[in-house]
Amino acid sequence: MTKLDKPLRRELDIDGKAYTLTVDPDGLKLTEKGRRNGVELRWSALASGDDAAAPTLPATLPQ
Repeated sequence: MTKLDKPLRRELDIDGKAYTLTVDPDGLKLTEKGRRNGVELRWSALASGDDAAAPTLPATLPQ
């Protein structure tokens, strides 16, 4: 298996809008294409089952 040692970026189309998903050693980030701020999720929060992270995700996504 290949170790994740640098950011990996992919473009997604969600409901007709372009987004960039960045996966890096710290976690993942989803941003609207052309924007800097987005939703971030750390691997440590995901691996630990941090329930505090889950409810905040839908609230931070643009409507």
